Amino acid sequence: MSSFRESSIVILDTSRTLVRAGVGLHELLKTPSVELPARVGLRRGVNGASHDEPMDAEPSTSAVPDLTSTAKVTDYLVGAQLDEALAAGQEVDVFWPFADGDLKDWTQAEAVWKHVLFNQLGLRRGLMESPVLLSFAPGLSRDTYEGICRMFFERFNVAGLSIIERPMAQFFAVTVSGTEPNGVVIDIGHEHTDVTPIYESFVVQDAHQTVGYGISDCEQYLAHLLLSNPSVVNTLSPPDAQLAPDELRATLVEVARQVWREGLVKVLAEGEAADIEEEGVTDIAAVVVAGKEKAVIESGMKKKQNAKASAAELARAKEIEALDLVTVQFRDKQLTLGKERHRFCEPLFDPSLLKAIPGLPRNSSEESIRSLQTAVGHAVSLTEVDARQYIYQGLFVTGELTSHIKGLGAALQARLAPFVLSQIDQQNEVQPKSIRTLRIPDYFAEYRDKGDGLASFLGSSIVAKIIFVNEPNGRNFVTKADYAEKGPKAILGQSASLL
Repeated sequence: MSSFRESSIVILDTSRTLVRAGVGLHELLKTPSVELPARVGLRRGVNGASHDEPMDAEPSTSAVPDLTSTAKVTDYLVGAQLDEALAAGQEVDVFWPFADGDLKDWTQAEAVWKHVLFNQLGLRRGLMESPVLLSFAPGLSRDTYEGICRMFFERFNVAGLSIIERPMAQFFAVTVSGTEPNGVVIDIGHEHTDVTPIYESFVVQDAHQTVGYGISDCEQYLAHLLLSNPSVVNTLSPPDAQLAPDELRATLVEVARQVWREGLVKVLAEGEAADIEEEGVTDIAAVVVAGKEKAVIESGMKKKQNAKASAAELARAKEIEALDLVTVQFRDKQLTLGKERHRFCEPLFDPSLLKAIPGLPRNSSEESIRSLQTAVGHAVSLTEVDARQYIYQGLFVTGELTSHIKGLGAALQARLAPFVLSQIDQQNEVQPKSIRTLRIPDYFAEYRDKGDGLASFLGSSIVAKIIFVNEPNGRNFVTKADYAEKGPKAILGQSASLL
């Protein structure tokens, strides 16, 4: 069998809430050319859709109405079509078919993938020469694997198909060539965070853990903190045009989202949050009383300006610098934020903080809201005793958050210290002695300075190059001939996770 052309290979990375895709592999592995929310919309009244259910524009696995019994693939809005319908205020119910880490509605899933392959990537079904590497959540049933295989060959007419579990793809992006992949992947999603131990190149399925909080909870938490910032609240909701409480909170959530996406948040070391809390929220309106102080903030205390400043101005500049203020442009307003923004990630390490926010946490079970460090420690404890010291040598934190906020791995590493004995307290040879964090290497030039959030796409690209190009006679993917001979069951013998 000849290998596939690198230019034809498709990477289709599907998370709970995002689909990233690209066609063609190159010497320098490229970042995805397509990224869109993994959601579909159905206009109310179409094929039995209800007019009574609220529109759900954010990913959620709770209380999703069953409106899809008679809907066809072509009934669903995806991508720009859906965005435009929502922006126009049309009555549209929004669904996230992958949000619970599985595949429950096949029609919705087909609508998403079909849109990506044929509308976004511009492939043609009748002339399909592309093999597809699909990265997806771990732990899928054999029936689900078969269903995906059937969809891709019969509905999309792909030239080949391979499925890799996302934690493995994420880990391949940070694993040094020639070493046995051992570690634990922490994937921080929108409403869930997945913790997946990997040992000797396989996901330890029984140790996989999911906790019920993620980026959206951090956004809600920062919005809650900003309610105590009089400068921000008065700017967004002035006395002569006050916002309703729910509208103000929703606006503050948007502010929080902009702040972390602009990289204005740092991860606090253990105990730092308490120090900021003791300081209280700075009354920024009282601090920034003149254009001179504002200029100091924006200039970052450049030496040239300092050289011309008086002693009093220098003292004032240092005082403002210590307050760690930033000014952001939000819509048509300027907001000045203080250190409270750095508490954004605090709920990951202490989810009990979410109890002060109405409606959070969504799932209050003890397992769902255990801290991230506890969840990781518990997941690793479910693996074999002699594997744990190797798993702790590959701590990798990923997810969209890590593309904008640096230091999450180091912060988690420090909080995991109690789970690892010190050198003095070693009891046996298999006891973990240290924890090592991983990150995407700098030699992946296209991914440099982009954080670790694209690890799954990068790892999938690496695997696709190996199985479709370098080892075309291997048994890690299904060809059209395999499918014609064995049908959907062909995928079962060629997926490492099912062996």
